[in-house]
Amino acid sequence: MSAANLNDHLARRTLVRAVPAVRRRGGSRRFRPDKLHADKAYDVKELRRWLIDRGVMVRISRRDIDTSDKLGRYRWVVERTLAWLTNGYRRLSARWERHARNCPGFATFTCFKKPPT
Repeated sequence: MSAANLNDHLARRTLVRAVPAVRRRGGSRRFRPDKLHADKAYDVKELRRWLIDRGVMVRISRRDIDTSDKLGRYRWVVERTLAWLTNGYRRLSARWERHARNCPGFATFTCFKKPPT
């Protein structure tokens, strides 16, 4: 959790490192994601190199290039989920809390919301 005025790409390493290990179908564990889908705010050469060096396939929209239907096909799931979670919960759409430690509690509380039918 970071301040709202912090550029997205500055929190990238913390974000990628925070992804928990996932179990593959074969049973082996993986400690980083296979792919990273991101918007144009993450289109930084240093970030691309950092992820590629760690074996992560980069799927980041490029600045100054029209949108791609291929990238949007995967990103809409995240956008839809975030829109659904923040609908009616103003505290999650922007960080209104003075202390970052309060925000995860509100996010957890929101996850108990009944899914749309």
